Amino acid sequence: MIDTLLFDLDNTLLDFDKAEANAITRALGDVGISATDEMRDCYHKINLAQWKLLEQGKMTREEVKMRRFKLLFQEFDIKASPQEVAKHYQDYLGQGHYFIEGAEEVLQELSKEFRIYLVTNGTLSVQRGRLKSSGIEKYLQGVFISEEIGYNKPSIEYFEKCFSKIPDFKKENTAIIGDSLSSDIQGGINAGIQTIWFHRSRDLTEDPQPKPDYEINSLKSLLEMLK
Repeated sequence: MIDTLLFDLDNTLLDFDKAEANAITRALGDVGISATDEMRDCYHKINLAQWKLLEQGKMTREEVKMRRFKLLFQEFDIKASPQEVAKHYQDYLGQGHYFIEGAEEVLQELSKEFRIYLVTNGTLSVQRGRLKSSGIEKYLQGVFISEEIGYNKPSIEYFEKCFSKIPDFKKENTAIIGDSLSSDIQGGINAGIQTIWFHRSRDLTEDPQPKPDYEINSLKSLLEMLK
């Protein structure tokens, strides 16, 4: 029986895409650049690609932080300091939060019956800021941020380190809930725990790879599923 839940944070509990768009707009504005939808969309794609490389162990976190801006500036011939914009972006990203629909209500209900932990690859300062503003730590038994753990999802080392910090941990009683197939679902498979893929929309003609044990398109559906 499941008694321990590992929740991803970005685009699972908090809307990272919305926070990202706001942060890049403000950071570029600080150096006199008016961000366009095209710039925001381009940055989003570049950023995702860099994080995939981090997951694969092909890039360090510090390289990710800088390279995404260098690539964006090359694409739009922006004459600004990537270092300056990167710093402003990190600061803005850690300010405030946007909940995914139903997130707080679901955490509140599930915390009455389950042990809940947070598992995230996000940057330490950013995630700590967003967690503080969201107020969700009161529903959590612990927070595992990869920058503190020393490994990134989906590596087995990341999960083993997390498991070692959970009292009376049993793999068979644990499930991970997240939006990323490559990070959360693959990580859960690597770690030998149940996987629940959360997506707000997907192409139903394609089979997700890797294949999760379960999939949901609403956090509130977890309440019925887990009970």
